[in-house]
Amino acid sequence: MHDRSILLRRSRRLVSRRSVAAGIGSMIAAMPAIALSPLTASAEQSAACGAPVELSDGWRLSTPEAAGLDRRRLCSVIDWLDGFPQANIHSILVVRRGELVFEHYRKGPDQRWGRPLGEVVHGPDVKHDLRSVTKSVIALLVGITLDRKLIPSLDQPVFEYFPEYADLRTPEKDRILLRHLLTMSAGLEWDEYRPYTDPQNSQIQMIRSPDRYRFALDRRVVAPSGQVWNYSGGCTELLGAVIRKAAARPLDQVAREFLFDPLGITDIAWTGYPNSDIPSAAGGLRLRARDLAKIGQLVLQRGQWDGRQVVPAHWIDEATAPQIGPADRPYFYGYQWWLGRSLINRRELPWVAGIGLGGQRVFVVPALDLVAVVTAGLYNDAKQSWVPLLILNRYLLAAVMG
Repeated sequence: MHDRSILLRRSRRLVSRRSVAAGIGSMIAAMPAIALSPLTASAEQSAACGAPVELSDGWRLSTPEAAGLDRRRLCSVIDWLDGFPQANIHSILVVRRGELVFEHYRKGPDQRWGRPLGEVVHGPDVKHDLRSVTKSVIALLVGITLDRKLIPSLDQPVFEYFPEYADLRTPEKDRILLRHLLTMSAGLEWDEYRPYTDPQNSQIQMIRSPDRYRFALDRRVVAPSGQVWNYSGGCTELLGAVIRKAAARPLDQVAREFLFDPLGITDIAWTGYPNSDIPSAAGGLRLRARDLAKIGQLVLQRGQWDGRQVVPAHWIDEATAPQIGPADRPYFYGYQWWLGRSLINRRELPWVAGIGLGGQRVFVVPALDLVAVVTAGLYNDAKQSWVPLLILNRYLLAAVMG
């Protein structure tokens, strides 16, 4: 209770210190006109919908009513999705007060890192691409690695970990620190705003490069390090290499030992780049939705799981605090975690989120002691990227706020 109250106070200070751009409202206003289902489902529909499955995987199960949620409001999201199949939502999970209270899966077309899997019947045992939510997991690993003194400081120059690329060093690049990778403010030229189908997208170019670390470090300096936020999978790939080098073992092994094993997460897949057995730190992780919810709950509990401090509490505080802000988006950015807010019944609710291409989301809402997970197959449909936030606001948060 003490840890949760601290995080709640932090969430309130976040809003009072710096308002998270009012542009989230403009994002909602820009959504296409679609039919929304009523916020309540029938009693018959509500009686059976969204009941979590007992898997003995560490989750305590409960009911929406016991957790203070309106079941009929929760279930109404299913009615809406039934009438909006192009949303291609694959799972929706809600955790409240540390208990899994709602779990809904749907079938739909899916991919594994761009490779079509066909129509997949999703369920509690089915892994799903997390895409860039992987970046948020990498941030947690950086915090653990720092705590174990394997990385001395975030103020180390990045090139100290890459002596093999000394030919790429310049005075400007020598000023790039590990913390600048975490905040995506390295100042290196990178264009990931293009569609991922565009061969000029920097992430796609890195994927196709024979040496992705050289590719990331070889970019031209376009801004002083630490000053300008620019979304870059290259920053996260370099962080993955730093973790691997500091811990002297493969990245996926570090993740299992430091993070997944303590959380009881055992069903893991991690896609690597072509012609490489090194996992992609920027977007290759695949987990079950229930295990992604554990990551969210770990953040909500300031790094604790089942009474054990898995990630240092101070690191969670730093990673989920506003470190830098995109100039053109209604969010703040922490250490590979996004910070935003929702307005429900005229009450402002800050949240922290891991966000991945295609509709992959884990939302942490400290003020409501709530974690929500959404997975989807919208990889090639950027126009539908607003769907997970609408689900959070209109159905999941509304079930708590009435």
